[in-house]
Amino acid sequence: MKVAFASTDKVHVDEHFGHAEEFYIWEIGPDQALFSGVVQVKSETEVGHSDDKIEARGAALADCALVYVGEIGGPAAARLVAKKIHPIRSKEQEPITVVVEKLQDVLRNNPPPWLRKAMLKGEKPNS
Repeated sequence: MKVAFASTDKVHVDEHFGHAEEFYIWEIGPDQALFSGVVQVKSETEVGHSDDKIEARGAALADCALVYVGEIGGPAAARLVAKKIHPIRSKEQEPITVVVEKLQDVLRNNPPPWLRKAMLKGEKPNS
């Protein structure tokens, strides 16, 4: 599954969702994790309503099942969930690689139902 990370230094999960100009995308599975690129969004200095900024970030991350952030507001989180993107707040500004390893541990063992469902994002249903 694709997972996005909001970071100011490309190392730690430390950026506010609404302020992030770049998201670092990883393909993560139980046994393998690969960095797959960077998604850039418009800078905060551009004129626009905050709803537009949330929408732009949500559209840019449409392929992602999870997005790890330093902070996120309630309305933004709700809009992401509506797009089937689950925001996860990193309280301790952990290194992205540590978060990836922890997520893989959860995936290998017994992921909660919401995470199992998120893992299926992007897969075509069996007809």
